[in-house]
Amino acid sequence: MATASPRASAPTVVLVHGAFADSSGWNGVIERLMAAGITAKAVPNPLRGLTEDVAYVTSALQQTEGPVLAVGHSYGGAVITNAASQVDNVVGLVYVAAFAPDEGETLMGIESDSKDSVLTTALLQVRYPTAQGTETEFLIDPAKFHDAFAADVSKQDAAVMAATQRPVSALAFATPTTNPAWKKLPSWAAVAASDKAAGSDVLRSMAQRAGATITEIEGSHVIMVSQPQAVTDVIMQAVEGVSR
Repeated sequence: MATASPRASAPTVVLVHGAFADSSGWNGVIERLMAAGITAKAVPNPLRGLTEDVAYVTSALQQTEGPVLAVGHSYGGAVITNAASQVDNVVGLVYVAAFAPDEGETLMGIESDSKDSVLTTALLQVRYPTAQGTETEFLIDPAKFHDAFAADVSKQDAAVMAATQRPVSALAFATPTTNPAWKKLPSWAAVAASDKAAGSDVLRSMAQRAGATITEIEGSHVIMVSQPQAVTDVIMQAVEGVSR
Protein backbone atom coordinates (compact mmCIF):
# COMPACT_ATOMS: atom_id res chain seq x y z
CA MET A 1 0.00 0.00 0.00
CA ALA A 2 1.25 3.49 -0.84
CA THR A 3 1.60 6.08 1.92
CA ALA A 4 -0.70 9.06 1.46
CA SER A 5 0.14 12.64 2.36
CA PRO A 6 -0.36 13.22 6.10
CA ARG A 7 -3.70 14.65 7.22
CA ALA A 8 -2.91 17.96 8.89
CA SER A 9 -5.87 17.89 11.29
CA ALA A 10 -5.58 14.24 12.34
CA PRO A 11 -3.96 13.12 15.59
CA THR A 12 -0.96 10.84 15.70
CA VAL A 13 -2.12 7.29 16.36
CA VAL A 14 0.03 5.64 19.04
CA LEU A 15 -0.49 1.88 19.31
CA VAL A 16 0.41 -0.16 22.39
CA HIS A 17 0.55 -3.96 22.22
CA GLY A 18 -0.49 -6.32 24.97
CA ALA A 19 0.91 -9.34 26.77
CA PHE A 20 2.60 -12.24 24.98
CA ALA A 21 3.17 -9.97 21.97
CA ASP A 22 5.25 -7.18 20.45
CA SER A 23 4.69 -4.19 18.19
CA SER A 24 4.79 -6.28 15.00
CA GLY A 25 1.19 -7.30 15.69
CA TRP A 26 0.22 -3.80 14.53
CA ASN A 27 1.97 -4.04 11.16
CA GLY A 28 -1.18 -4.57 9.08
CA VAL A 29 -3.01 -1.77 10.87
CA ILE A 30 -0.14 0.71 10.60
CA GLU A 31 0.24 -0.03 6.89
CA ARG A 32 -3.44 0.83 6.34
CA LEU A 33 -3.33 3.94 8.52
CA MET A 34 -0.33 5.26 6.61
CA ALA A 35 -2.13 4.58 3.33
CA ALA A 36 -4.95 6.79 4.64
CA GLY A 37 -2.56 9.61 5.46
CA ILE A 38 -2.53 8.99 9.22
CA THR A 39 0.71 9.33 11.16
CA ALA A 40 1.05 6.20 13.30
CA LYS A 41 3.66 4.60 15.49
CA ALA A 42 3.82 1.60 17.78
CA VAL A 43 5.26 1.95 21.27
CA PRO A 44 6.96 -1.12 22.75
CA ASN A 45 5.33 -2.28 25.96
CA PRO A 46 7.96 -3.57 28.44
CA LEU A 47 5.53 -6.10 30.02
CA ARG A 48 7.26 -5.77 33.37
CA GLY A 49 4.21 -4.74 35.38
CA LEU A 50 1.56 -2.06 35.20
CA THR A 51 3.53 0.60 37.12
CA GLU A 52 6.66 0.27 35.00
CA ASP A 53 4.78 -0.16 31.72
CA VAL A 54 2.58 2.88 32.35
CA ALA A 55 5.65 4.99 33.14
CA TYR A 56 7.28 3.95 29.87
CA VAL A 57 4.21 4.56 27.71
CA THR A 58 3.47 7.86 29.49
CA SER A 59 6.96 9.04 28.56
CA ALA A 60 6.41 8.02 24.94
CA LEU A 61 3.09 9.88 24.83
CA GLN A 62 4.66 13.00 26.34
CA GLN A 63 7.35 12.96 23.67
CA THR A 64 4.84 12.72 20.81
CA GLU A 65 4.14 16.11 19.25
CA GLY A 66 0.58 17.29 18.84
CA PRO A 67 -2.68 15.50 19.69
CA VAL A 68 -2.57 11.72 20.17
CA LEU A 69 -5.14 8.97 19.74
CA ALA A 70 -4.00 6.16 22.05
CA VAL A 71 -4.80 2.61 20.94
CA GLY A 72 -4.28 -0.42 23.16
CA HIS A 73 -4.63 -4.14 22.55
CA SER A 74 -5.47 -6.50 25.40
CA TYR A 75 -3.30 -5.61 28.43
CA GLY A 76 -2.20 -2.56 26.43
CA GLY A 77 -5.70 -1.22 27.07
CA ALA A 78 -4.99 -1.16 30.81
CA VAL A 79 -1.71 0.61 30.11
CA ILE A 80 -3.27 3.41 28.03
CA THR A 81 -6.14 3.69 30.54
CA ASN A 82 -3.59 4.70 33.17
CA ALA A 83 -1.00 6.48 31.00
CA ALA A 84 -3.42 8.79 29.19
CA SER A 85 -4.50 10.28 32.51
CA GLN A 86 -0.95 11.53 33.09
CA VAL A 87 -0.57 13.57 29.89
CA ASP A 88 -2.53 16.38 28.30
CA ASN A 89 -2.11 15.58 24.60
CA VAL A 90 -4.23 12.41 24.37
CA VAL A 91 -7.59 13.27 22.81
CA GLY A 92 -9.19 9.82 22.60
CA LEU A 93 -8.79 6.12 23.34
CA VAL A 94 -9.33 3.01 21.23
CA TYR A 95 -9.61 -0.40 22.87
CA VAL A 96 -8.85 -3.33 20.56
CA ALA A 97 -9.88 -6.56 22.30
CA ALA A 98 -8.62 -4.63 25.30
CA PHE A 99 -9.11 -4.10 29.00
CA ALA A 100 -10.57 -0.80 30.22
CA PRO A 101 -10.32 -1.20 33.99
CA ASP A 102 -11.84 1.14 36.54
CA GLU A 103 -10.09 2.61 39.56
CA GLY A 104 -8.97 -0.09 41.99
CA GLU A 105 -9.55 -2.98 39.57
CA THR A 106 -6.89 -5.54 38.67
CA LEU A 107 -6.82 -7.65 35.53
CA MET A 108 -6.68 -10.75 37.72
CA GLY A 109 -9.96 -9.76 39.31
CA ILE A 110 -11.55 -8.90 35.99
CA GLU A 111 -10.54 -12.20 34.43
CA SER A 112 -12.00 -14.16 37.33
CA ASP A 113 -15.46 -12.93 36.28
CA SER A 114 -15.16 -14.03 32.63
CA LYS A 115 -17.08 -17.06 31.39
CA ASP A 116 -15.55 -16.77 27.90
CA SER A 117 -11.85 -16.69 28.81
CA VAL A 118 -9.77 -19.88 28.94
CA LEU A 119 -6.46 -18.04 29.29
CA THR A 120 -5.76 -18.98 32.91
CA THR A 121 -5.85 -22.67 31.95
CA ALA A 122 -3.32 -22.08 29.15
CA LEU A 123 -0.60 -20.24 31.07
CA LEU A 124 2.81 -21.47 32.12
CA GLN A 125 4.54 -19.86 35.09
CA VAL A 126 8.28 -19.10 35.06
CA ARG A 127 10.66 -16.78 36.91
CA TYR A 128 12.82 -13.85 35.90
CA PRO A 129 15.57 -11.93 37.75
CA THR A 130 15.10 -8.45 39.18
CA ALA A 131 17.34 -6.10 41.15
CA GLN A 132 15.57 -7.33 44.30
CA GLY A 133 15.71 -11.05 43.49
CA THR A 134 13.19 -12.86 41.29
CA GLU A 135 9.63 -12.30 40.12
CA THR A 136 6.97 -14.44 38.43
CA GLU A 137 6.03 -14.09 34.78
CA PHE A 138 3.59 -15.94 32.53
CA LEU A 139 3.65 -17.24 28.99
CA ILE A 140 1.08 -19.19 27.00
CA ASP A 141 1.68 -22.92 26.60
CA PRO A 142 2.66 -23.21 22.90
CA ALA A 143 0.43 -26.29 22.58
CA LYS A 144 -2.59 -24.19 23.63
CA PHE A 145 -1.62 -20.91 21.95
CA HIS A 146 -3.66 -21.31 18.76
CA ASP A 147 -6.95 -22.23 20.41
CA ALA A 148 -6.69 -19.86 23.38
CA PHE A 149 -5.13 -16.80 21.79
CA ALA A 150 -5.19 -16.79 17.99
CA ALA A 151 -7.82 -19.23 16.73
CA ASP A 152 -8.55 -17.31 13.52
CA VAL A 153 -4.99 -17.27 12.19
CA SER A 154 -3.44 -20.34 10.60
CA LYS A 155 -1.88 -22.94 12.87
CA GLN A 156 1.45 -22.27 11.18
CA ASP A 157 1.26 -18.54 11.92
CA ALA A 158 0.06 -19.21 15.46
CA ALA A 159 3.05 -21.52 16.00
CA VAL A 160 5.40 -18.70 15.00
CA MET A 161 3.56 -16.28 17.29
CA ALA A 162 3.85 -18.78 20.14
CA ALA A 163 7.57 -19.26 19.54
CA THR A 164 8.21 -15.50 19.54
CA GLN A 165 5.83 -14.52 22.36
CA ARG A 166 7.09 -12.24 25.13
CA PRO A 167 6.22 -13.32 28.68
CA VAL A 168 4.44 -10.83 30.92
CA SER A 169 5.17 -10.12 34.57
CA ALA A 170 2.60 -11.23 37.12
CA LEU A 171 2.68 -7.60 38.32
CA ALA A 172 0.72 -6.68 35.18
CA PHE A 173 -2.26 -8.66 36.45
CA ALA A 174 -2.02 -7.79 40.16
CA THR A 175 -1.52 -3.99 40.16
CA PRO A 176 -4.72 -1.92 40.42
CA THR A 177 -5.63 0.90 38.04
CA THR A 178 -5.47 4.38 39.52
CA ASN A 179 -7.11 7.14 37.45
CA PRO A 180 -8.89 5.69 34.38
CA ALA A 181 -8.62 8.00 31.38
CA TRP A 182 -11.89 6.78 29.82
CA LYS A 183 -13.76 8.77 32.46
CA LYS A 184 -12.67 12.02 30.81
CA LEU A 185 -11.84 11.06 27.20
CA PRO A 186 -14.03 9.75 24.34
CA SER A 187 -13.38 6.10 23.58
CA TRP A 188 -14.01 3.50 20.91
CA ALA A 189 -13.82 -0.29 21.23
CA ALA A 190 -13.34 -3.16 18.83
CA VAL A 191 -14.70 -6.21 20.67
CA ALA A 192 -13.68 -9.59 19.30
CA ALA A 193 -16.80 -11.75 19.40
CA SER A 194 -14.87 -15.02 19.83
CA ASP A 195 -12.20 -13.85 22.26
CA LYS A 196 -11.19 -16.77 24.47
CA ALA A 197 -8.09 -15.06 25.85
CA ALA A 198 -9.29 -11.86 27.55
CA GLY A 199 -12.93 -12.97 27.23
CA SER A 200 -15.49 -11.29 24.99
CA ASP A 201 -17.92 -10.93 27.89
CA VAL A 202 -15.73 -8.85 30.19
CA LEU A 203 -14.26 -6.78 27.35
CA ARG A 204 -17.76 -5.93 26.11
CA SER A 205 -18.99 -4.97 29.58
CA MET A 206 -15.95 -2.77 30.22
CA ALA A 207 -16.42 -1.00 26.88
CA GLN A 208 -20.09 -0.41 27.71
CA ARG A 209 -19.19 0.96 31.13
CA ALA A 210 -16.66 3.32 29.54
CA GLY A 211 -19.33 4.67 27.22
CA ALA A 212 -17.26 3.58 24.23
CA THR A 213 -18.56 3.45 20.69
CA ILE A 214 -18.49 -0.32 20.22
CA THR A 215 -17.89 -2.32 17.05
CA GLU A 216 -18.22 -6.10 17.25
CA ILE A 217 -15.75 -7.96 15.04
CA GLU A 218 -16.00 -11.70 14.50
CA GLY A 219 -12.63 -13.09 15.41
CA SER A 220 -10.21 -14.18 18.09
CA HIS A 221 -8.20 -12.10 20.55
CA VAL A 222 -5.71 -11.04 17.84
CA ILE A 223 -8.15 -9.30 15.50
CA MET A 224 -5.55 -6.67 14.65
CA VAL A 225 -3.58 -9.50 13.02
CA SER A 226 -6.44 -11.52 11.53
CA GLN A 227 -8.67 -8.60 10.54
CA PRO A 228 -6.46 -5.50 10.25
CA GLN A 229 -8.89 -3.67 7.95
CA ALA A 230 -11.80 -4.01 10.38
CA VAL A 231 -9.61 -2.76 13.23
CA THR A 232 -8.30 0.09 11.09
CA ASP A 233 -11.89 1.08 10.31
CA VAL A 234 -12.60 1.44 14.04
CA ILE A 235 -9.47 3.53 14.53
CA MET A 236 -10.47 5.74 11.59
CA GLN A 237 -13.89 6.27 13.19
CA ALA A 238 -12.06 7.51 16.27
CA VAL A 239 -9.72 9.70 14.20
CA GLU A 240 -12.71 11.35 12.57
CA GLY A 241 -14.48 11.66 15.92
CA VAL A 242 -11.65 13.48 17.67
CA SER A 243 -10.78 15.58 14.60
CA ARG A 244 -14.20 17.24 14.41
